Amino acid sequence: MRLAVYGGSFDPPHRAHVLAAEHVLQSGEVDRVLVVPVFRHAFHKRMEPFEHRVRMCERAFAGLDGVEVSTIEAELPAPSYTVQTLRALRRRYPDAELRFVVGTDAVQESHKWHRFDEVCRIAPLIVLGRVGVEHLGGPEPVLPDVSSTEIRAVLRERAGRAQDDPSPQLAAVPQSVLAYIDEHGLYRAEVGSAGDGAGAGAREGEPDPGHERSPRSRSLG
Repeated sequence: MRLAVYGGSFDPPHRAHVLAAEHVLQSGEVDRVLVVPVFRHAFHKRMEPFEHRVRMCERAFAGLDGVEVSTIEAELPAPSYTVQTLRALRRRYPDAELRFVVGTDAVQESHKWHRFDEVCRIAPLIVLGRVGVEHLGGPEPVLPDVSSTEIRAVLRERAGRAQDDPSPQLAAVPQSVLAYIDEHGLYRAEVGSAGDGAGAGAREGEPDPGHERSPRSRSLG
């Protein structure tokens, strides 16, 4: 089995995240995509609780065959570097050929990664281009420029009315995810969950894969 690992904060998951997984599947380079929400952010970045982000990911990616959401980040010690997550996944899927999904902006910051050379050995990169990010010799942009930061700001301003809001930021969020956000009252305050934040996608000293804008890459958004 050829398995692509796609990690990030997914706070919240949006259509660029879904498009990334869809593009990787359609490329024919892998058989399945494993979406790995980060558990605890190394820099104590406040995010919605891990359980909520996992459930939102399950809803966001529900329409894609071949995509699975993993909670492996919750099982790893902190701080969890990308390479540690990939080692754990290699143990869990010993017969799989692992690949690691990143954005061009993450590749530009590869010097910040912990043991980047080993990351590439364990799971050779699948690099996705994003609109607005230039990378000499990089792939053509396949993902829109979507900002999770802007989405969260709009959600806070329009708490409880997310599904009826016509803003372009919320148009980038799947309706099933918006319904979950309203149902659980998420993103209604500046403070999310300080202790339940990142992991694969938020490794200490590493860039975040699928977090602020489509897939950046650290460890697993």
